[in-house]
Amino acid sequence: MSRELPKLRASHEDRDRVVDVLRIACGDGRLTYEELDTRVERALTARTQDELAVLVADLQAAPATKDVLVVGQLGGKWSRAGRWTVPARIKLRTQICRVTLDFTEAVITSRTLRIDANMQHGRLVIVGAPGIEIDTGGLNLMFSKVKLRSDSTAADPRLRIEIVGTLEHAKVIERHEPRPSQRALSFFPLGS
Repeated sequence: MSRELPKLRASHEDRDRVVDVLRIACGDGRLTYEELDTRVERALTARTQDELAVLVADLQAAPATKDVLVVGQLGGKWSRAGRWTVPARIKLRTQICRVTLDFTEAVITSRTLRIDANMQHGRLVIVGAPGIEIDTGGLNLMFSKVKLRSDSTAADPRLRIEIVGTLEHAKVIERHEPRPSQRALSFFPLGS
C-alpha cells in the first residue's frame, strides 16, 4: 500500500506571487478580465502549492520577464519605477550616470536579485519597500560609498538584493518612500 505524501501548503507570499503573474498575463492579453477575476479568487483561497500551480500552468510558456536587464549608459539618468517586473539579474555598465531602481510597486518574481555593477562617477539609488534586504558584501569600492538604512535586513526577506562588482567614485544609496499619510503630514506643519 503506497502512502501519498501531504501536499505543500501555500503561504501568503506564494498566493501574492501567483496573483502578480495573473495580473501581468491579463495586461499582456493572455487572460481576459473574467478569467483574471476567477483565477485571482481561486489563488486567494488556495491552500496548497498544487492548487496555485494549476492557475498559472498555461501561462508559464510565455516568459513574464527577461532573465537579465542590461543598463549601459554614459551620463544622465536611468530609472525603473512604477509597476515593473524584477528580473533575476541586472547588469549596470554606467559612467557619470544616476540609476534609480524603485521597488515600491515592482512585481517580484524571484527571492533573489543579483546586480552586477560596474559604475564610474555615478550613483545607484535603491528605493526599497518592507521585506527587502540589500547585501553589498561583494562590492569592490574605489573611492566610493555605500549608505544603507539600518532596517535593510529582514529575518525572512521578500527579496534579497545582492550587489557585486566595482564602484569607482560612485555611491549606493538606499531610501524608502514615505507612506501616503506621512507625505500628507509633511506638507502641513503642526500648529498651523
